[in-house]
Amino acid sequence: MPYITTPDGTEIYYTELGEGRPVIFSHGWPLNSDAWQKELKIFADAGYRVIAHDRRGHGRSSRTYRGNDMDTYVADLASLVEQLDLQDVLLVGHSTGGGEVVRYAATRGAGRVSKVATAGAVPPVMLQSATNPEGTPLEVFDSIRAGVLNDRSQFYKDLAESFFGFNHQPEKRSQGLVDDFQRQGMMAGLNAAYDCVKVFSETDFTKDLEALDVPILLAHGDDDQIVPIAAAAERAITLVSQGTLKVYPGASHGIWGEYQVALDDDILAFFAE
Repeated sequence: MPYITTPDGTEIYYTELGEGRPVIFSHGWPLNSDAWQKELKIFADAGYRVIAHDRRGHGRSSRTYRGNDMDTYVADLASLVEQLDLQDVLLVGHSTGGGEVVRYAATRGAGRVSKVATAGAVPPVMLQSATNPEGTPLEVFDSIRAGVLNDRSQFYKDLAESFFGFNHQPEKRSQGLVDDFQRQGMMAGLNAAYDCVKVFSETDFTKDLEALDVPILLAHGDDDQIVPIAAAAERAITLVSQGTLKVYPGASHGIWGEYQVALDDDILAFFAE
């Protein structure tokens, strides 16, 4: 299996398909690059060289005790781009991965990144505060940490229901999606999964969005129960200079079904512009 090794010795697993202009996919928590399997095929078939990596502590990458913070995630992504010597890069990030690609493009991607697309992404900041009243209360993230620490296998099964919106659309429920969500979650080290809750909920990407100097597509479902749109994409679009907001009615946080088909088509069209 292909790996790159970061300056601190962490092994980052990645997978790639196809040839052409590079597209990097960054996954959400607590998943890994397997979450992008459909996109890897579709985008490769469309003529791109597609690459997806497992964030440190997740999937097949090193199970790290240290470095579970956004700046280190971004440094790992930079190592991947540099070691593969990628140019004219297109970035796609979901949820936590959306924050990762935004910060990378704003702080480390000058001269390499051409466009960014995010879906259900966490920027600007998820945590509720006096300046972010539409954010999510700290108690919610504390309950996520408790679930990960105490019975993560069952917690991931339960979380999948709202992640994919099955609690709102029970007639569309897929046991396969629930099982795969739990499988990918269990591939993440407990320590990294626990620490990453603080990363995706408390990291402030406001300055990154303001500094972004390439076009960005901000895609978001209006029934996203994990990263509610009001504190995320609807705020992010006001901070970027070259942004397009695309809202998907009834779409959940998880990328699946009709939402996945429409999202993939929209990102391909955005990259082709």
